[in-house]
Amino acid sequence: MYSTHFKLGFEDIPNYIEEKLHFFGKTEGLEIKELSDGNINYVYKITDQENNRSLILKQADVVLRSSGRPLDVKRSEIEATMLQIQHKLAPEMIPEVYLYDPVMSVTFMEDVSEFKNFRYEMMGRQVFPSFHKQIISYFSKTALGTTDLILNRAEKKANVAKFTNVELCDISEDLVFTEPFNDYKGRNIITQGNEEYVNEHIYSNHQLVSEAMKLRYNFMNNAQALIHGDLHSGSIFINHNGIKVLDPEFAFYGPIGYDIGNVIAHLVMPAMVCQVTDEESETKDNFINWVASTVPAILYGFEREFKKAYLATVQEDVAKNEMFVEWYTRQIVADAKGYAGLEIIRRVIGDTKVKELETIQDSEQRIAVERKLIELASSLIINREVNGQDMHSLLSALNG
Repeated sequence: MYSTHFKLGFEDIPNYIEEKLHFFGKTEGLEIKELSDGNINYVYKITDQENNRSLILKQADVVLRSSGRPLDVKRSEIEATMLQIQHKLAPEMIPEVYLYDPVMSVTFMEDVSEFKNFRYEMMGRQVFPSFHKQIISYFSKTALGTTDLILNRAEKKANVAKFTNVELCDISEDLVFTEPFNDYKGRNIITQGNEEYVNEHIYSNHQLVSEAMKLRYNFMNNAQALIHGDLHSGSIFINHNGIKVLDPEFAFYGPIGYDIGNVIAHLVMPAMVCQVTDEESETKDNFINWVASTVPAILYGFEREFKKAYLATVQEDVAKNEMFVEWYTRQIVADAKGYAGLEIIRRVIGDTKVKELETIQDSEQRIAVERKLIELASSLIINREVNGQDMHSLLSALNG
C-alpha cells in the first residue's frame, strides 16, 4: 500500500503507523494533531491517551507547501540521517529517530513536548541563564566529531558526498547570500520608508557586499563539518533543564561558524525588538541584559570549550600545533560573527521574515528596529576579524 510516495492525510496516519512502526498497542482512538509551523514539511503529533505514549511523524512532500514549487524529497533522508548521527554524538540534545521510511519520506521520532519553541519563549521575554552552556556543548559535541580532524579522511569525503544538499543549499545561497545584496529576482520585501536607507547602506555599500561575497564563497566551498544549516530559534526547543535541536533538513558539510552565527542572529533580533518596542520594565531589562551577556558568552565560551575538546580528541600530532589550533578556532568565531550579520540582514529585507519583526504594528518603530539591526549586522560582517569591536557594537545597539 505504501510502495509509492503520496502525502498522508489524517485518515491515513493510523493505518500507516500500524504497518510501519508498531509503536502503539492499538491504533484506534489515536489523537492526531498537526504541528507544522514552516513552509516546507508536514509535522504531526500522534498520541495514545490511554497509554500515555506519543511520537512525532514528519513527512516531506514533493512540493513546497508554501508555494507548490517542486522540491526533492532527498532532504528528508538527509534530515533523518543527520538526526541519527547527532543523536549518537549528543543524545541528550537530539530527538531519537525511531524509523525512517524512504519511500514515503517519513521520519518517526521522539516527542519532545516538554520542551518549548525557543522563538516563542523569547517573544514572551523568557530568559534561560544556562542556554549559552547548552548550545556551546551542542556545537562542541556535534561539529568536531564530523570533521576530518577526527574522522578518517576517506570517511569524511564519503560523508560530504552523502550530504550534498543541492536544492536546499541553493535556497540559502540565494536568500541569505545573494538576494539581500542584489535583488535580481525581485523578491526582497523592504518596509515602506526604508527603501533609500537599504539602497545606501546595503545595495550601494561596496565594502559590505564584498565581505558578504567572501562569506558566501566560504559557505559554498568550506566543507569543514556536518552542520545543521538552518539553526534559527524555531529549530531549538528549550526548557530550564536543557535543549533539543530539530529540523536539520538543510544539513550539509559547511563552515561550523554558520550555525553559531544563526543562533546569535536569532538572539539579537528579538532583543532589538524588545529594546525599541517594549515599555520600560524589569522584564525588559532582564531580557536585554540576558541577550547582551549570552551572545559574547556563546562566542568566547565556544572558543574555549572547542579548544579543549579539540586538544582532547584530535589524535594527529601536526594538527595539534598550537598556532594552527588557535587559527582554526578563531576563524570559526570570526565566521560566526559574519554569518550572524548576514542572517539578520536577510530577515530584515528578504522575503522570509521572522515573527519577531512581523509583530511590530507601529511603522516608525519597525523602521527604527530594522535600521538598528542593519547597522549592527553590517558591523558584525565588516569587523568580524576585529576582536571586541563586534561586541561593542552589540552592547551599544541594545543599550539604545
